[in-house]
Amino acid sequence: MTTQRIIDFLANERPDGPCLVVDLDVVRRNFQHLAEAFPATGIYYAVKANPAPEILALLASLGCCFDTASVAEIEMALAAGATPDRISYGNTIKKERDIARAHALGVGLYAVDCVEEVEKIARQAPGARVFCRILTDGEGAEWPLSRKFGCHTDMAVDVLECAHRLGLNACGLSFHVGSQQCDLMAWDKAVGDAKKVFVALGDKNINLSMLNLGGGFPTRYIKDVPATMAYAEAIQAAMTRHFGNRLPATIIEPGRGMVGDAGVIKTEVVLISRKSAEDEARWVYLDIGKFGGLAETMDEAIRYPIRTPRDGGETAPCVIAGPTCDSADVMYEKTPYALPLSLQIGDELLIEATGAYTSTYASVAFNGFVPLPTYIVGGESDAALAA
Repeated sequence: MTTQRIIDFLANERPDGPCLVVDLDVVRRNFQHLAEAFPATGIYYAVKANPAPEILALLASLGCCFDTASVAEIEMALAAGATPDRISYGNTIKKERDIARAHALGVGLYAVDCVEEVEKIARQAPGARVFCRILTDGEGAEWPLSRKFGCHTDMAVDVLECAHRLGLNACGLSFHVGSQQCDLMAWDKAVGDAKKVFVALGDKNINLSMLNLGGGFPTRYIKDVPATMAYAEAIQAAMTRHFGNRLPATIIEPGRGMVGDAGVIKTEVVLISRKSAEDEARWVYLDIGKFGGLAETMDEAIRYPIRTPRDGGETAPCVIAGPTCDSADVMYEKTPYALPLSLQIGDELLIEATGAYTSTYASVAFNGFVPLPTYIVGGESDAALAA
């Protein structure tokens, strides 16, 4: 997963402290694979996964659209070269003044999941297109996204009926089957639920035209995951099964699947110790932890591949923890990692497939540790810049 370009950058530049290095050529490849697999589907990159300006500019130049969660992300997408018609305000929880600002910037597509949100949009973005997010169970996902966002299908009918009544364009539905979704059939039930809402609203002369299939497309960590084309074929089969030959327009919102395997975090071993003479597991403390960008190790949900300079020798189980004075800053303890017995303090490790949801999760100097620097390599200029 670590490209030669990333290895060369780390060897030549020797950045001090932990850092994330992202290879733009991998991002380009991932976009092209998605575009080939979903030729008739709009691709809306989830900006929250990694908003580095160079990534956004590359994707904008390739014709990608953007799923945004805030006015700040909308402004980032516009600055990268996207036009307002290529931006979706996909957060269902928005301040009224932020809706007004997005409307003033020209954004015309908004997510909702309740009548109260519809009423805010009707006041601040009259005539806008809205889609309602419905609940899914997230089963099969390594990072589920159920409960907080979305509503029951029965309520979705009421929400979009309200939007229509208030003069908005009730254009469609959305769902999210959970991040790092490895079950190809996860979309089938959600598409079936969406079809019921399409039918119910059609009976009220409100004809939906768009289905947002969400994200969930994985990156490879330790386990193999299905290929992008396998997801496309499974989703197309689900769409045909439930909608027949009257298919609505579709969009997808890849985040992790777009940038996850494009990035690598370089980290240093700060300490190796044991808690008792009889303790079988060593504790390996790194100079990065949950508060420095590895928040997705919570409950050991995401298990990143780790490379060491001493791979190939005898290994033993290790608990892996971060450097902060917070007892929650332990990444892997329930299922320890097998690391080389020869590992030493000062060794530099590579945590692979960390291009998504790391730099954006990094806290602002918790315990005085600086936020995770990001360096970009690849692309036409092949320049490395600290973001």
